[in-house]
Amino acid sequence: MELLSLLTSIVLGFIQGVSEFLPISSSGHLAIAEYVLGQTGLGTPPDFFDVLLHLGTLVAVFAAYWADIKAMVFELFHGIGDLVHHSTPTPLPPARRMIFLIIVGTLPLFAVLPFKDKIEGLSSNIYFVAVALILTGCLLFASDRVRRGRKTERSATMLDVILVGIGQAIATCPGISRSGTTITAGCFVGFERKFAVRFSFLLSIPAVLGANILTLKDAAEAGINWGDVPVYLAGVLVAAVVGYGCIRLLKMIADKGKFGWFAYYCWAMGLLTLVVTFVKNTTA
Repeated sequence: MELLSLLTSIVLGFIQGVSEFLPISSSGHLAIAEYVLGQTGLGTPPDFFDVLLHLGTLVAVFAAYWADIKAMVFELFHGIGDLVHHSTPTPLPPARRMIFLIIVGTLPLFAVLPFKDKIEGLSSNIYFVAVALILTGCLLFASDRVRRGRKTERSATMLDVILVGIGQAIATCPGISRSGTTITAGCFVGFERKFAVRFSFLLSIPAVLGANILTLKDAAEAGINWGDVPVYLAGVLVAAVVGYGCIRLLKMIADKGKFGWFAYYCWAMGLLTLVVTFVKNTTA
């Protein structure tokens, strides 16, 4: 396996940080970037680096939503105590109810597990990735035209979060934006826009952790070059810092309902990828 260069690590870290949180599909952009880098002889990054990149963006989520995460951890232990003493309050505190919403919203991902390898294999089909990006653009364009909702963790129903969770499961396909799909689904079921963004990112925590555990197993079997870890960490740091900035940016954009801006980008990137891939394949 070729040595992952420092420049390649930083570039992929930047792409991961931007595309993981902005609704433009990190998996799609990484697949395109790895395709282009492979064409120029720099090689395809190893699975272990992909795991670390996602952990880097997970750090960004923890930094941006630390207050929510801390409150949920507190309520988790408080809730266990209430169960033991049969003193669970009604209604549940918002942070405790958020825990249940995230658990329920994560359930649809289990339906994807039997097809994990086939879905991951789609990343090598650049035509599929390009079409998926165009579809992501259509979802984002539609989200701007949905009437503003008012639901938060206090009023969202279990059906609401299951539908958002189904969107997250669909977004395991490369080129379909996880954040774009879950935020759009949240808008369609009536979530307040800021809550749709917050729920989307908090919902990503168990999803990213679970995916990393599965990928780490594959990476360990493929072999980990520990000498390259310092180079990997440069990309991870870039992914974490850039990701945090993008979360802050998306919070502001969501409140203004301007996801359509990203729709035009996804359409352009998808069409450009189709054209470039077609030209490469016909001239090879």
